[in-house]
Amino acid sequence: MPAYNGHKSWNQWNVSLWINNDENLYRFALSLVKQYGVGVGAVKLAQALQGEKTPDGARYNLTSVRNAIADIL
Repeated sequence: MPAYNGHKSWNQWNVSLWINNDENLYRFALSLVKQYGVGVGAVKLAQALQGEKTPDGARYNLTSVRNAIADIL
């Protein structure tokens, strides 16, 4: 599968884009990482966003959120 802007897929790129560009979501992700670490922080963020989509229609899932958090750090 070809990479999409440095990510594995369009969905992962889109979720990363929105988490890193939405100030409230970015701060929430950072607070979860500081409180729980990267692994558990990603799970907590994915649970908080469960069922939601980015404005472009990409679903927030654990893999996409984990990769977005890796981009933050």
